[in-house]
Amino acid sequence: MNGIGGTTIDAALAGLSPLPRLAEPIGTPERLARIERAQELMRSNDIAALWLDASTNLSYFTGLSFRPSERLHGAVLLQDGAPLYVSPTFEVEKLKTMLSIEGEIIKWDEHDSPTLVVMESLSAMGISGRLGLDEHTPFFTSEGFRAAAEGLELVEAGVVTSGCRIIKTAQEIALIKRAMDSTLLVHKAAASILRAGITTTEVAAFLHAAHARMGFSRLLFDIVLFGAPTAYPHGVPYPQTLQEGDMVLIDMGGELDGYLSDITRTFVFGSATARQREIWDLEKAAQQAVFDAAQIGAPCSSLDDAARAIIEAGGLGPDYSTPGLPHRAGHGIGLDVHEHPYIVRGNDTRLAAGMCFSNEPMICSYGEFGVRLEDHIYMTAEGAAWFTEPAHSVDDPFGVTV
Repeated sequence: MNGIGGTTIDAALAGLSPLPRLAEPIGTPERLARIERAQELMRSNDIAALWLDASTNLSYFTGLSFRPSERLHGAVLLQDGAPLYVSPTFEVEKLKTMLSIEGEIIKWDEHDSPTLVVMESLSAMGISGRLGLDEHTPFFTSEGFRAAAEGLELVEAGVVTSGCRIIKTAQEIALIKRAMDSTLLVHKAAASILRAGITTTEVAAFLHAAHARMGFSRLLFDIVLFGAPTAYPHGVPYPQTLQEGDMVLIDMGGELDGYLSDITRTFVFGSATARQREIWDLEKAAQQAVFDAAQIGAPCSSLDDAARAIIEAGGLGPDYSTPGLPHRAGHGIGLDVHEHPYIVRGNDTRLAAGMCFSNEPMICSYGEFGVRLEDHIYMTAEGAAWFTEPAHSVDDPFGVTV
């Protein structure tokens, strides 16, 4: 037995339950420390005020979570003191019940220009200079601020927001670790339910149910592919039915205690051909090359270079050509599934302890199959560490053959 097939959906779900917590969820003391760090960066970068839109940046600093809409919700950080919150007047009372960090509320009515109300409030407080905008701010909101920006220059605020978020604390790493460990268990369970004739739709439904069993608040995405469609990095818009000899690619990630998982496994259902084994082994070598290149102080671009060197030595590529690696080798993870640092050519960001990112130098051969092995790395003072154990082989992905 190699862990692929042989289990019913009901039995696989029954075997799943939440893992013990490795750390408590982020609370108010940590968010206050984050605000202080942001204010240090604001002062050193001459940013007088920072707009946090209804994004994960707002959640990161304040714990608030809003669905983005045409109505302006958010917060403003100043160089000192408590946040200012922004809300439609009819939502203020609800907002008060949601605040874990107290602060003044700037309210606006339905007929108002909310960005003008915010700018007038900042002007009345004597705030001038540079207003940093959350990089997730929609265009119509940024243009509203620009039109009302008397006395304030608008700048992109990634130097503050990403400057804080790119380095994870030990608590954050522990939260991500539990999410990753949990999704890896779902991967093992998903492989165990495969049978000839099962559809990608059935497997995707299982992934949602399985993550719920593991305590996730939601599954953000599920990519389930069989056969030739495994070559498409982000899937295809039609279901497939599993057949003997198919390559199987499953990529999924969910939210657990606010932090995200994201793991891909690729393996063969049945007996692997020489070609399937060759490309899988090449992908495995490329993934290991990225890990080996992940040294403190190394530029992010060098990790992407390391993957491409292996793939090109195997006769694929070059560069972004296919068969080969058509996308970057990795991305950061945390509150967003894609965030800084990005493991891509041209990114000179130097690796530092606390950075967390994916390692997924996918090999795509359109019309044939694809292989993506995705695990995540976190940087320690001593170097790189895996969040999860990488895959073992094309026909024994979880190392369970008996």
